[in-house]
Amino acid sequence: MSAGAVVERLRRAGLTVATGESLTGGLVSAALIDVPGASRAVLGGVVTYATSLKAQVLGVEQAVLDDGGPVQAEVARQLALGAARLLGADCGIGTTGVAGPGPADGAPAGTVFVAASLGGAVRARRLAVAGTRPLVRRAAVGAGLALLLGLLEDREQTTPVDR
Repeated sequence: MSAGAVVERLRRAGLTVATGESLTGGLVSAALIDVPGASRAVLGGVVTYATSLKAQVLGVEQAVLDDGGPVQAEVARQLALGAARLLGADCGIGTTGVAGPGPADGAPAGTVFVAASLGGAVRARRLAVAGTRPLVRRAAVGAGLALLLGLLEDREQTTPVDR
């Protein structure tokens, strides 16, 4: 998925994005910021690698973390929403999972959850990626960008256009 396409859509719509990242460790933000002109759309990102920081910094509900751990769709959703809220962005992207090489938090390596938010809409996706740690992390970046792009495309199709 092209970060350029996401940044272009955000810029065209006058929207901003923030990221709440765990397993990607800032790679989503880096991909977005690599795009020329990203400063008009990208506000920033927060890496909450430690489970406790997910709750303390981005407001992931402690009960959700206690009940299912950090590797679940609801955590990705709350990371996306929490980053957008904390940084004052219109959109958010959240990533969590296990990059490997071994299992962690009760999930096998390659288990990834990504989410994107735009206003009240939030979409999440689960991935099961076979491969190296860098491959798992890159797949998470692409999936998070793709989710946000889908939300932006849906918004464009439902937003009235002045003629």
